[in-house]
Amino acid sequence: MAAIPVTVKHQGKRYAVDLDPTSTGETFKYQLYSLTGVEPERQKILVKGGQLKDDTDLASLKAKSGQTFMMMGTPATGDGAVTIERPKDKVLFLEDMTAAEAAKIDGALPAGLQNLGNTCYLNSTLQTLRSISELQAQLTEYSAPSADSSTSGVNLSQFGLGGISQSMDLTASLRDLYKQMSETQEGFPPLVFLAALRELFPQFAQRSRTGQGYAQQDAEEAWSQIISQLRQKLKIKEYPAKGTGAETQKSHDISFIDKYFAGRFETVTECDDQSAREAGEEIVEGQDVFLKLDCHINKDTNHLRDGILAGLEEKIEKTSPVLGREAVYTKKFRIARLPKYLTVHFVRFFWKREAQKKAKIMRKVTFPPELDVVEFCTENLRSQLVPVRDKVREIRKDEEDVTRARKRQKTAHKHEEDRQAELKAQGRMDTPVTDKDHKDDKKTDGDTEMMDVTYKTDAEYEAERTTSIIAAKKELFSMIDPALAEDEGANKSGVYELRGIVTHQGASADSGHYTSYVKKQGILDPKTGKRKEEDGKWWWFNDDKVSEVEAEKIDTLSGGGESHSALILLYRAIELPTAEEVKE
Repeated sequence: MAAIPVTVKHQGKRYAVDLDPTSTGETFKYQLYSLTGVEPERQKILVKGGQLKDDTDLASLKAKSGQTFMMMGTPATGDGAVTIERPKDKVLFLEDMTAAEAAKIDGALPAGLQNLGNTCYLNSTLQTLRSISELQAQLTEYSAPSADSSTSGVNLSQFGLGGISQSMDLTASLRDLYKQMSETQEGFPPLVFLAALRELFPQFAQRSRTGQGYAQQDAEEAWSQIISQLRQKLKIKEYPAKGTGAETQKSHDISFIDKYFAGRFETVTECDDQSAREAGEEIVEGQDVFLKLDCHINKDTNHLRDGILAGLEEKIEKTSPVLGREAVYTKKFRIARLPKYLTVHFVRFFWKREAQKKAKIMRKVTFPPELDVVEFCTENLRSQLVPVRDKVREIRKDEEDVTRARKRQKTAHKHEEDRQAELKAQGRMDTPVTDKDHKDDKKTDGDTEMMDVTYKTDAEYEAERTTSIIAAKKELFSMIDPALAEDEGANKSGVYELRGIVTHQGASADSGHYTSYVKKQGILDPKTGKRKEEDGKWWWFNDDKVSEVEAEKIDTLSGGGESHSALILLYRAIELPTAEEVKE
Protein backbone atom coordinates (compact mmCIF):
# COMPACT_ATOMS: atom_id res chain seq x y z
CA MET A 1 0.00 0.00 0.00
CA ALA A 2 1.47 3.34 -1.05
CA ALA A 3 2.44 5.99 1.49
CA ILE A 4 0.03 8.91 1.94
CA PRO A 5 1.49 12.45 2.05
CA VAL A 6 0.01 14.30 5.06
CA THR A 7 0.81 17.46 7.02
CA VAL A 8 1.40 17.68 10.77
CA LYS A 9 1.04 21.03 12.57
CA HIS A 10 3.14 21.56 15.68
CA GLN A 11 3.81 24.84 17.49
CA GLY A 12 2.96 26.93 14.42
CA LYS A 13 5.11 24.90 12.03
CA ARG A 14 4.00 22.50 9.33
CA TYR A 15 5.80 19.26 8.63
CA ALA A 16 5.32 17.14 5.50
CA VAL A 17 5.21 13.46 6.45
CA ASP A 18 4.62 10.26 4.49
CA LEU A 19 2.10 8.18 6.42
CA ASP A 20 2.51 4.43 5.86
CA PRO A 21 -0.92 2.73 6.23
CA THR A 22 0.73 -0.63 6.91
CA SER A 23 2.52 0.60 10.05
CA THR A 24 1.36 1.59 13.54
CA GLY A 25 1.00 4.80 15.51
CA GLU A 26 4.33 4.16 17.24
CA THR A 27 6.17 4.24 13.90
CA PHE A 28 4.43 7.47 12.93
CA LYS A 29 5.47 9.04 16.25
CA TYR A 30 9.11 8.16 15.65
CA GLN A 31 8.87 9.85 12.23
CA LEU A 32 7.68 13.02 13.98
CA TYR A 33 10.38 12.63 16.65
CA SER A 34 13.06 12.90 13.95
CA LEU A 35 11.44 16.14 12.71
CA THR A 36 10.35 17.88 15.91
CA GLY A 37 12.58 16.44 18.64
CA VAL A 38 9.53 15.57 20.76
CA GLU A 39 9.93 12.10 22.26
CA PRO A 40 7.18 9.62 21.23
CA GLU A 41 5.94 9.21 24.80
CA ARG A 42 5.45 13.03 25.06
CA GLN A 43 3.49 13.39 21.81
CA LYS A 44 -0.28 13.89 21.62
CA ILE A 45 -1.52 13.51 18.06
CA LEU A 46 -5.20 14.33 17.58
CA VAL A 47 -7.14 12.02 15.27
CA LYS A 48 -10.81 11.33 14.78
CA GLY A 49 -12.13 9.80 18.00
CA GLY A 50 -9.31 10.98 20.30
CA GLN A 51 -5.52 10.61 20.47
CA LEU A 52 -3.34 8.39 18.32
CA LYS A 53 -2.16 5.36 20.33
CA ASP A 54 1.08 3.43 19.78
CA ASP A 55 -0.70 0.26 18.71
CA THR A 56 -3.22 1.94 16.38
CA ASP A 57 -3.25 0.51 12.85
CA LEU A 58 -2.69 3.59 10.63
CA ALA A 59 -4.90 2.08 7.94
CA SER A 60 -7.85 2.49 10.32
CA LEU A 61 -7.40 6.28 10.19
CA LYS A 62 -8.41 6.25 6.48
CA ALA A 63 -6.14 9.25 5.95
CA LYS A 64 -6.37 11.19 2.69
CA SER A 65 -3.62 12.84 0.70
CA GLY A 66 -2.94 16.34 2.03
CA GLN A 67 -4.86 15.76 5.30
CA THR A 68 -3.63 17.80 8.29
CA PHE A 69 -3.06 16.39 11.79
CA MET A 70 -2.49 18.42 14.96
CA MET A 71 0.34 17.43 17.34
CA MET A 72 0.97 18.74 20.87
CA GLY A 73 3.90 18.18 23.19
CA THR A 74 7.35 19.51 23.96
CA PRO A 75 10.69 17.67 24.13
CA ALA A 76 12.08 16.76 27.53
CA THR A 77 15.04 19.05 26.90
CA GLY A 78 12.76 22.01 26.19
CA ASP A 79 14.41 22.44 22.80
CA GLY A 80 12.40 21.67 19.71
CA ALA A 81 15.34 20.51 17.62
CA VAL A 82 17.21 17.23 17.66
CA THR A 83 20.90 17.91 18.15
CA ILE A 84 23.35 15.22 17.15
CA GLU A 85 26.70 15.78 18.81
CA ARG A 86 30.04 14.07 18.61
CA PRO A 87 30.49 11.69 21.59
CA LYS A 88 32.29 13.45 24.43
CA ASP A 89 34.30 10.33 25.26
CA LYS A 90 36.27 8.41 22.71
CA VAL A 91 34.63 5.10 21.80
CA LEU A 92 36.83 2.31 23.11
CA PHE A 93 36.42 -1.24 21.85
CA LEU A 94 37.06 -4.25 24.08
CA GLU A 95 39.90 -5.55 21.93
CA ASP A 96 41.69 -2.19 22.26
CA MET A 97 41.47 -2.11 26.07
CA THR A 98 44.20 -2.98 28.53
CA ALA A 99 43.55 -5.77 31.04
CA ALA A 100 42.91 -3.15 33.75
CA GLU A 101 40.42 -1.25 31.56
CA ALA A 102 38.56 -4.44 30.63
CA ALA A 103 38.36 -5.48 34.29
CA LYS A 104 36.73 -2.17 35.24
CA ILE A 105 33.84 -2.55 32.78
CA ASP A 106 30.60 -2.81 34.71
CA GLY A 107 29.48 -6.45 34.74
CA ALA A 108 32.92 -7.81 33.76
CA LEU A 109 34.06 -11.17 35.09
CA PRO A 110 35.62 -10.45 38.53
CA ALA A 111 39.09 -11.59 39.50
CA GLY A 112 39.66 -14.87 41.30
CA LEU A 113 42.30 -15.56 43.98
CA GLN A 114 45.07 -18.11 43.64
CA ASN A 115 45.26 -20.88 46.21
CA LEU A 116 48.66 -20.50 47.91
CA GLY A 117 48.47 -23.84 49.70
CA ASN A 118 45.29 -24.60 51.66
CA THR A 119 44.20 -20.95 51.53
CA CYS A 120 40.73 -21.52 50.08
CA TYR A 121 39.33 -20.58 53.53
CA LEU A 122 40.85 -17.11 53.09
CA ASN A 123 39.97 -16.70 49.41
CA SER A 124 36.28 -17.39 50.00
CA THR A 125 36.20 -14.95 52.92
CA LEU A 126 37.92 -12.16 50.97
CA GLN A 127 35.62 -12.54 47.96
CA THR A 128 32.49 -12.30 50.10
CA LEU A 129 33.71 -9.22 51.96
CA ARG A 130 34.68 -7.62 48.65
CA SER A 131 30.99 -7.55 47.64
CA ILE A 132 30.33 -4.82 50.26
CA SER A 133 30.44 -1.53 48.34
CA GLU A 134 30.68 0.64 51.48
CA LEU A 135 33.75 -1.31 52.62
CA GLN A 136 35.44 -0.89 49.26
CA ALA A 137 34.76 2.86 49.29
CA GLN A 138 36.03 3.34 52.85
CA LEU A 139 39.19 1.31 52.23
CA THR A 140 40.20 3.66 49.40
CA GLU A 141 40.30 6.50 51.96
CA TYR A 142 42.34 4.53 54.49
CA SER A 143 45.89 5.72 55.15
CA ALA A 144 48.26 3.33 56.86
CA PRO A 145 50.89 4.59 59.32
CA SER A 146 53.59 6.30 57.28
CA ALA A 147 56.54 4.14 56.36
CA ASP A 148 59.03 3.92 53.56
CA SER A 149 57.39 1.37 51.26
CA SER A 150 60.08 1.48 48.62
CA THR A 151 62.61 -1.31 48.26
CA SER A 152 65.62 -0.55 46.06
CA GLY A 153 63.42 1.70 43.94
CA VAL A 154 61.23 -1.25 42.82
CA ASN A 155 57.44 -0.87 42.78
CA LEU A 156 56.40 -4.05 44.57
CA SER A 157 52.67 -3.47 44.08
CA GLN A 158 52.91 -4.76 40.50
CA PHE A 159 53.87 -8.16 41.96
CA GLY A 160 51.11 -8.08 44.58
CA LEU A 161 53.68 -7.02 47.21
CA GLY A 162 52.71 -3.36 47.67
CA GLY A 163 52.89 -2.28 51.30
CA ILE A 164 55.07 -5.19 52.43
CA SER A 165 57.15 -2.89 54.63
CA GLN A 166 54.18 -1.12 56.25
CA SER A 167 54.49 -3.21 59.44
CA MET A 168 52.13 -5.75 57.88
CA ASP A 169 49.09 -3.49 58.29
CA LEU A 170 46.19 -5.86 57.54
CA THR A 171 43.77 -3.06 56.59
CA ALA A 172 46.26 -1.46 54.20
CA SER A 173 46.97 -4.88 52.71
CA LEU A 174 43.25 -5.43 52.15
CA ARG A 175 42.93 -2.03 50.49
CA ASP A 176 45.82 -2.77 48.13
CA LEU A 177 44.59 -6.29 47.40
CA TYR A 178 41.11 -5.13 46.38
CA LYS A 179 42.60 -2.42 44.19
CA GLN A 180 44.84 -4.94 42.43
CA MET A 181 41.93 -7.34 41.98
CA SER A 182 39.90 -4.56 40.33
CA GLU A 183 42.55 -4.27 37.61
CA THR A 184 42.57 -7.87 36.41
CA GLN A 185 40.25 -10.71 35.47
CA GLU A 186 42.84 -13.39 36.20
CA GLY A 187 43.51 -15.28 39.41
CA PHE A 188 45.51 -12.97 41.72
CA PRO A 189 47.95 -14.17 44.43
CA PRO A 190 47.08 -12.54 47.82
CA LEU A 191 50.68 -12.85 49.03
CA VAL A 192 50.96 -9.68 51.12
CA PHE A 193 47.59 -10.05 52.78
CA LEU A 194 48.31 -13.68 53.70
CA ALA A 195 51.68 -12.70 55.17
CA ALA A 196 50.06 -9.91 57.21
CA LEU A 197 47.34 -12.26 58.47
CA ARG A 198 49.87 -14.89 59.56
CA GLU A 199 52.04 -12.28 61.29
CA LEU A 200 49.09 -10.89 63.27
CA PHE A 201 47.46 -14.26 63.94
CA PRO A 202 50.08 -17.06 64.01
CA GLN A 203 47.34 -19.73 64.12
CA PHE A 204 46.98 -19.26 60.35
CA ALA A 205 50.68 -20.12 59.92
CA GLN A 206 50.23 -23.57 61.46
CA ARG A 207 51.87 -26.35 59.44
CA SER A 208 49.98 -29.43 58.30
CA ARG A 209 50.26 -32.65 60.31
CA THR A 210 52.29 -34.21 57.54
CA GLY A 211 54.79 -31.37 57.83
CA GLN A 212 54.34 -30.48 54.18
CA GLY A 213 52.83 -27.04 53.61
CA TYR A 214 50.31 -25.17 55.72
CA ALA A 215 47.25 -26.63 57.46
CA GLN A 216 43.67 -25.98 56.39
CA GLN A 217 41.90 -23.38 58.57
CA ASP A 218 38.35 -22.41 59.52
CA ALA A 219 36.91 -19.68 57.25
CA GLU A 220 34.74 -18.38 60.12
CA GLU A 221 37.85 -17.78 62.25
CA ALA A 222 39.50 -15.91 59.38
CA TRP A 223 36.32 -13.86 58.87
CA SER A 224 36.16 -12.94 62.57
CA GLN A 225 39.82 -11.94 62.79
CA ILE A 226 39.64 -9.77 59.68
CA ILE A 227 36.48 -8.07 60.95
CA SER A 228 38.19 -7.55 64.33
CA GLN A 229 41.15 -5.81 62.68
CA LEU A 230 38.93 -3.62 60.52
CA ARG A 231 36.96 -2.66 63.60
CA GLN A 232 40.12 -1.35 65.22
CA LYS A 233 41.68 0.33 62.18
CA LEU A 234 39.00 1.48 59.74
CA LYS A 235 37.36 4.69 61.00
CA ILE A 236 34.65 6.97 59.61
CA LYS A 237 34.03 10.64 60.26
CA GLU A 238 30.61 10.99 61.84
CA TYR A 239 28.84 14.36 61.77
CA PRO A 240 25.86 15.45 63.91
CA ALA A 241 22.54 15.06 62.09
CA LYS A 242 20.98 18.23 60.71
CA GLY A 243 17.96 19.57 62.52
CA THR A 244 18.93 18.00 65.86
CA GLY A 245 20.38 21.16 67.37
CA ALA A 246 23.81 19.53 67.54
CA GLU A 247 25.17 20.97 64.29
CA THR A 248 27.72 23.07 66.19
CA GLN A 249 29.35 19.95 67.65
CA LYS A 250 32.52 18.67 66.03
CA SER A 251 32.71 15.48 64.00
CA HIS A 252 34.07 12.35 65.66
CA ASP A 253 35.54 9.06 64.47
CA ILE A 254 33.58 5.84 64.69
CA SER A 255 34.47 2.35 63.57
CA PHE A 256 33.27 1.35 60.11
CA ILE A 257 32.42 -2.11 61.47
CA ASP A 258 30.44 -0.67 64.41
CA LYS A 259 28.40 1.43 61.98
CA TYR A 260 27.57 -1.18 59.35
CA PHE A 261 28.16 -4.62 60.96
CA ALA A 262 27.56 -4.29 64.70
CA GLY A 263 24.21 -5.00 66.31
CA ARG A 264 23.21 -4.60 69.92
CA PHE A 265 21.50 -7.05 72.26
CA GLU A 266 19.46 -6.19 75.31
CA THR A 267 19.90 -9.05 77.78
CA VAL A 268 18.04 -10.37 80.80
CA THR A 269 19.77 -12.81 83.17
CA GLU A 270 17.75 -14.66 85.83
CA CYS A 271 18.58 -17.49 88.24
CA ASP A 272 16.71 -20.72 87.50
CA ASP A 273 16.63 -21.67 91.19
CA GLN A 274 13.29 -20.68 92.70
CA SER A 275 14.87 -20.25 96.14
CA ALA A 276 17.17 -17.51 94.80
CA ARG A 277 14.21 -15.55 93.45
CA GLU A 278 12.32 -16.02 96.72
CA ALA A 279 15.37 -14.77 98.61
CA GLY A 280 15.22 -11.55 96.59
CA GLU A 281 17.88 -12.07 93.92
CA GLU A 282 17.10 -9.53 91.21
CA ILE A 283 17.01 -9.98 87.47
CA VAL A 284 20.09 -8.47 85.80
CA GLU A 285 19.57 -6.42 82.63
CA GLY A 286 22.42 -5.52 80.31
CA GLN A 287 23.59 -4.84 76.79
CA ASP A 288 25.96 -6.75 74.51
CA VAL A 289 27.39 -5.89 71.09
CA PHE A 290 27.35 -8.61 68.44
CA LEU A 291 29.09 -8.84 65.05
CA LYS A 292 27.28 -12.00 63.92
CA LEU A 293 24.33 -14.19 64.80
CA ASP A 294 24.99 -17.87 65.44
CA CYS A 295 22.72 -20.53 64.02
CA HIS A 296 23.04 -23.43 66.47
CA ILE A 297 22.30 -26.84 64.96
CA ASN A 298 20.77 -29.81 66.79
CA LYS A 299 18.40 -32.65 65.94
CA ASP A 300 15.43 -30.24 65.87
CA THR A 301 17.03 -27.59 63.62
CA ASN A 302 15.57 -27.60 60.12
CA HIS A 303 15.58 -23.92 59.18
CA LEU A 304 17.80 -20.91 59.85
CA ARG A 305 15.11 -19.41 62.09
CA ASP A 306 15.23 -22.44 64.40
CA GLY A 307 18.97 -22.12 64.90
CA ILE A 308 18.95 -18.35 65.49
CA LEU A 309 16.11 -18.67 67.99
CA ALA A 310 18.06 -21.34 69.87
CA GLY A 311 21.05 -19.01 70.07
CA LEU A 312 19.04 -16.21 71.72
CA GLU A 313 18.91 -18.08 75.00
CA GLU A 314 21.76 -19.71 76.91
CA LYS A 315 22.44 -21.38 80.25
CA ILE A 316 25.21 -20.04 82.50
CA GLU A 317 26.59 -21.59 85.66
CA LYS A 318 27.93 -19.13 88.21
CA THR A 319 27.92 -18.32 91.92
CA SER A 320 24.66 -16.91 93.28
CA PRO A 321 25.36 -14.03 95.70
CA VAL A 322 22.12 -14.83 97.53
CA LEU A 323 22.48 -18.62 97.76
CA GLY A 324 26.26 -18.55 98.26
CA ARG A 325 26.76 -21.48 95.90
CA GLU A 326 26.88 -22.37 92.22
CA ALA A 327 23.55 -22.01 90.39
CA VAL A 328 22.26 -22.19 86.83
CA TYR A 329 21.12 -18.94 85.19
CA THR A 330 19.18 -18.31 81.97
CA LYS A 331 20.35 -15.41 79.83
CA LYS A 332 17.94 -14.20 77.14
CA PHE A 333 18.87 -11.94 74.24
CA ARG A 334 16.73 -9.56 72.19
CA ILE A 335 18.06 -7.36 69.39
CA ALA A 336 17.91 -3.60 70.07
CA ARG A 337 19.86 -2.49 66.98
CA LEU A 338 20.04 -4.19 63.60
CA PRO A 339 23.10 -3.43 61.42
CA LYS A 340 22.82 -2.84 57.68
CA TYR A 341 24.94 -5.95 57.07
CA LEU A 342 24.07 -9.03 59.09
CA THR A 343 26.47 -11.95 59.30
CA VAL A 344 24.99 -15.34 60.19
CA HIS A 345 27.27 -18.23 61.16
CA PHE A 346 26.15 -21.86 60.94
CA VAL A 347 27.81 -23.52 63.95
CA ARG A 348 28.62 -26.72 62.06
CA PHE A 349 32.03 -27.52 63.56
CA PHE A 350 32.63 -28.93 67.05
CA TRP A 351 35.64 -30.49 68.78
CA LYS A 352 35.48 -34.27 68.70
CA ARG A 353 37.71 -35.56 71.50
CA GLU A 354 38.08 -39.15 70.32
CA ALA A 355 39.15 -37.99 66.84
CA GLN A 356 41.06 -34.95 68.11
CA LYS A 357 39.69 -32.72 65.36
CA LYS A 358 36.88 -30.36 64.49
CA ALA A 359 34.07 -32.55 63.21
CA LYS A 360 31.25 -31.25 61.06
CA ILE A 361 27.49 -31.41 61.66
CA MET A 362 26.10 -32.53 58.30
CA ARG A 363 22.42 -31.80 59.02
CA LYS A 364 20.48 -29.97 56.31
CA VAL A 365 19.42 -26.49 57.44
CA THR A 366 17.56 -24.34 54.90
CA PHE A 367 17.94 -20.57 54.70
CA PRO A 368 15.83 -17.94 52.87
CA PRO A 369 16.88 -15.46 50.17
CA GLU A 370 15.06 -12.85 52.26
CA LEU A 371 15.27 -12.94 56.05
CA ASP A 372 12.75 -11.29 58.41
CA VAL A 373 14.30 -10.86 61.88
CA VAL A 374 11.61 -8.68 63.49
CA GLU A 375 10.57 -11.47 65.87
CA PHE A 376 14.07 -11.52 67.40
CA CYS A 377 13.93 -7.82 68.35
CA THR A 378 12.92 -5.91 71.49
CA GLU A 379 9.37 -4.62 71.73
CA ASN A 380 10.58 -1.04 71.21
CA LEU A 381 12.55 -1.82 68.04
CA ARG A 382 9.75 -4.04 66.77
CA SER A 383 7.28 -1.16 67.01
CA GLN A 384 9.60 0.92 64.80
CA LEU A 385 10.21 -1.80 62.21
CA VAL A 386 6.79 -3.40 61.73
CA PRO A 387 5.01 -0.43 60.02
CA VAL A 388 7.84 -0.12 57.48
CA ARG A 389 8.07 -3.86 56.86
CA ASP A 390 4.32 -4.20 56.35
CA LYS A 391 4.25 -1.22 53.98
CA VAL A 392 7.05 -2.77 51.90
CA ARG A 393 5.00 -5.97 51.61
CA GLU A 394 1.92 -3.97 50.60
CA ILE A 395 3.84 -2.10 47.88
CA ARG A 396 5.29 -5.34 46.52
CA LYS A 397 1.83 -6.90 46.35
CA ASP A 398 0.48 -3.85 44.50
CA GLU A 399 3.34 -4.06 41.99
CA GLU A 400 2.67 -7.77 41.44
CA ASP A 401 -1.02 -7.05 40.87
CA VAL A 402 -0.18 -4.36 38.29
CA THR A 403 2.25 -6.71 36.53
CA ARG A 404 -0.33 -9.48 36.36
CA ALA A 405 -2.98 -7.05 35.04
CA ARG A 406 -0.54 -5.84 32.39
CA LYS A 407 0.17 -9.39 31.27
CA ARG A 408 -3.57 -10.17 31.08
CA GLN A 409 -4.17 -7.05 28.97
CA LYS A 410 -1.33 -7.92 26.59
CA THR A 411 -2.70 -11.43 26.19
CA ALA A 412 -6.22 -10.13 25.51
CA HIS A 413 -4.85 -7.57 23.06
CA LYS A 414 -2.87 -10.24 21.21
CA HIS A 415 -5.94 -12.46 20.94
CA GLU A 416 -7.98 -9.55 19.55
CA GLU A 417 -5.26 -8.73 16.99
CA ASP A 418 -5.13 -12.38 15.91
CA ARG A 419 -8.91 -12.49 15.55
CA GLN A 420 -8.96 -9.31 13.45
CA ALA A 421 -6.13 -10.62 11.27
CA GLU A 422 -8.04 -13.87 10.69
CA LEU A 423 -11.22 -11.97 9.73
CA LYS A 424 -9.21 -9.74 7.40
CA ALA A 425 -7.68 -12.79 5.72
CA GLN A 426 -11.20 -14.13 5.15
CA GLY A 427 -12.28 -10.85 3.55
CA ARG A 428 -14.46 -9.93 6.50
CA MET A 429 -14.11 -7.03 8.93
CA ASP A 430 -15.90 -6.37 12.19
CA THR A 431 -18.48 -3.62 11.94
CA PRO A 432 -18.24 -1.10 14.78
CA VAL A 433 -20.98 -1.75 17.31
CA THR A 434 -23.04 1.29 18.41
CA ASP A 435 -24.78 1.84 21.70
CA LYS A 436 -28.13 1.36 19.88
CA ASP A 437 -26.96 -2.02 18.63
CA HIS A 438 -26.01 -2.97 22.19
CA LYS A 439 -29.46 -2.04 23.47
CA ASP A 440 -31.22 -3.86 20.65
CA ASP A 441 -29.11 -6.96 21.19
CA LYS A 442 -29.84 -6.90 24.88
CA LYS A 443 -33.57 -6.65 24.23
CA THR A 444 -33.68 -9.40 21.61
CA ASP A 445 -31.44 -12.15 22.89
CA GLY A 446 -30.69 -11.24 26.50
CA ASP A 447 -26.88 -11.28 25.99
CA THR A 448 -24.66 -9.15 28.19
CA GLU A 449 -23.96 -5.74 26.72
CA MET A 450 -20.54 -5.51 25.06
CA MET A 451 -18.23 -2.69 26.03
CA ASP A 452 -15.47 -1.11 23.94
CA VAL A 453 -12.06 -2.11 25.29
CA THR A 454 -9.25 0.46 25.31
CA TYR A 455 -5.80 -1.08 25.59
CA LYS A 456 -3.10 0.90 27.36
CA THR A 457 0.27 1.30 25.71
CA ASP A 458 3.53 0.32 27.40
CA ALA A 459 4.34 4.02 27.76
CA GLU A 460 1.04 4.66 29.56
CA TYR A 461 1.60 1.71 31.87
CA GLU A 462 5.16 2.86 32.61
CA ALA A 463 3.95 6.41 33.34
CA GLU A 464 1.33 5.09 35.76
CA ARG A 465 3.87 2.79 37.38
CA THR A 466 6.39 5.63 37.82
CA THR A 467 3.76 7.88 39.41
CA SER A 468 2.69 5.07 41.72
CA ILE A 469 6.28 4.29 42.75
CA ILE A 470 7.01 7.93 43.58
CA ALA A 471 3.90 8.17 45.76
CA ALA A 472 4.70 4.87 47.48
CA LYS A 473 8.31 5.92 48.20
CA LYS A 474 7.16 9.17 49.80
CA GLU A 475 4.67 7.34 51.99
CA LEU A 476 7.22 4.65 52.91
CA PHE A 477 9.88 7.22 53.80
CA SER A 478 7.43 9.07 56.04
CA MET A 479 6.89 5.86 58.03
CA ILE A 480 10.58 5.39 58.93
CA ASP A 481 11.16 6.23 62.58
CA PRO A 482 13.19 9.51 62.86
CA ALA A 483 15.70 7.92 65.25
CA LEU A 484 16.30 5.05 62.81
CA ALA A 485 16.43 7.42 59.84
CA GLU A 486 19.43 9.18 61.40
CA ASP A 487 21.33 5.88 61.78
CA GLU A 488 22.73 5.38 58.27
CA GLY A 489 24.28 2.01 59.14
CA ALA A 490 21.11 0.45 60.59
CA ASN A 491 18.39 -1.74 59.12
CA LYS A 492 15.12 0.20 59.20
CA SER A 493 12.67 -2.51 58.12
CA GLY A 494 13.86 -5.68 59.84
CA VAL A 495 14.12 -7.42 56.46
CA TYR A 496 17.37 -8.58 54.82
CA GLU A 497 18.29 -9.93 51.39
CA LEU A 498 20.99 -12.57 50.91
CA ARG A 499 24.12 -11.19 49.18
CA GLY A 500 26.99 -13.59 49.93
CA ILE A 501 27.71 -17.13 51.11
CA VAL A 502 30.86 -18.94 52.24
CA THR A 503 30.51 -22.70 51.79
CA HIS A 504 32.46 -25.74 53.00
CA GLN A 505 32.77 -29.15 51.38
CA GLY A 506 34.03 -32.05 53.49
CA ALA A 507 33.64 -33.75 56.87
CA SER A 508 35.82 -31.54 59.12
CA ALA A 509 37.15 -27.99 59.45
CA ASP A 510 40.72 -29.26 59.13
CA SER A 511 40.11 -30.64 55.66
CA GLY A 512 37.79 -30.19 52.71
CA HIS A 513 37.39 -27.14 50.53
CA TYR A 514 35.89 -23.64 50.85
CA THR A 515 34.24 -21.58 48.09
CA SER A 516 31.99 -18.53 48.05
CA TYR A 517 28.96 -17.20 46.20
CA VAL A 518 28.23 -13.49 45.66
CA LYS A 519 25.03 -12.16 44.13
CA LYS A 520 25.55 -10.18 40.93
CA GLN A 521 24.67 -6.50 40.98
CA GLY A 522 22.53 -4.80 38.36
CA ILE A 523 24.35 -2.97 35.57
CA LEU A 524 25.16 0.65 36.43
CA ASP A 525 23.25 3.19 34.34
CA PRO A 526 25.78 5.90 33.35
CA LYS A 527 23.03 8.48 32.91
CA THR A 528 21.33 8.13 36.31
CA GLY A 529 24.22 6.70 38.31
CA LYS A 530 21.85 4.02 39.62
CA ARG A 531 21.92 0.29 39.10
CA LYS A 532 19.36 -1.44 36.92
CA GLU A 533 17.33 -4.44 37.97
CA GLU A 534 19.36 -7.53 38.86
CA ASP A 535 19.11 -10.72 36.81
CA GLY A 536 19.11 -12.96 39.92
CA LYS A 537 22.35 -14.74 39.02
CA TRP A 538 25.39 -15.29 41.26
CA TRP A 539 29.18 -15.36 40.92
CA TRP A 540 30.78 -18.57 42.19
CA PHE A 541 34.35 -18.05 43.42
CA ASN A 542 36.31 -21.30 43.54
CA ASP A 543 39.83 -19.95 44.22
CA ASP A 544 41.09 -18.62 40.85
CA LYS A 545 38.11 -20.07 38.94
CA VAL A 546 35.12 -17.72 38.66
CA SER A 547 31.85 -18.68 37.00
CA GLU A 548 28.24 -17.52 36.79
CA VAL A 549 25.49 -19.71 38.29
CA GLU A 550 21.71 -19.55 38.42
CA ALA A 551 19.80 -18.71 41.61
CA GLU A 552 18.62 -22.33 41.85
CA LYS A 553 22.19 -23.34 42.75
CA ILE A 554 21.88 -21.49 46.07
CA ASP A 555 19.05 -23.80 47.12
CA THR A 556 21.48 -26.74 47.04
CA LEU A 557 23.78 -25.26 49.71
CA SER A 558 21.70 -26.18 52.77
CA GLY A 559 23.83 -29.19 53.70
CA GLY A 560 22.79 -32.76 54.35
CA GLY A 561 26.08 -34.40 53.35
CA GLU A 562 29.71 -33.73 52.56
CA SER A 563 28.84 -31.61 49.52
CA HIS A 564 29.07 -27.80 49.66
CA SER A 565 27.02 -26.43 52.56
CA ALA A 566 26.65 -22.84 53.76
CA LEU A 567 28.91 -21.85 56.66
CA ILE A 568 28.59 -18.04 56.61
CA LEU A 569 25.69 -16.00 55.22
CA LEU A 570 26.01 -12.28 54.48
CA TYR A 571 22.67 -10.47 54.49
CA ARG A 572 22.09 -6.81 53.56
CA ALA A 573 19.14 -4.66 54.61
CA ILE A 574 16.60 -4.28 51.80
CA GLU A 575 16.76 -0.90 50.09
CA LEU A 576 14.39 1.83 51.27
CA PRO A 577 13.87 5.33 49.83
CA THR A 578 16.28 7.98 51.09
CA ALA A 579 15.61 11.64 51.81
CA GLU A 580 17.48 12.55 48.60
CA GLU A 581 15.30 10.22 46.49
CA VAL A 582 12.11 11.64 47.97
CA LYS A 583 13.27 15.19 47.21
CA GLU A 584 14.06 14.24 43.62
